[in-house]
Amino acid sequence: MPSSTTLDLLSIRQSAEVVAIDWTAISDNEGRRLRALGIDVGAPVEKLYKGMFGMNDPIALKVGRMMIAVRKSHARAISVSPVAETIPA
Repeated sequence: MPSSTTLDLLSIRQSAEVVAIDWTAISDNEGRRLRALGIDVGAPVEKLYKGMFGMNDPIALKVGRMMIAVRKSHARAISVSPVAETIPA
């Protein structure tokens, strides 16, 4: 499993932790919206779904207990570290 990747390349149903965000790739207004929705360094995320028809836009994420949608361009600016799945005993 890679040590880090971008959110747009994360596998469906994969959990991860946000490790870095390239805020220069995101407008100030969109950055404020993402922060308000809980997207920041250290946030746990799970990629749930992606759009259809080859564009794969938007991408649905689980952040905490919320489901949100982000543009693929924003997901590309968010670096994440995949979390190893644990199997309950």
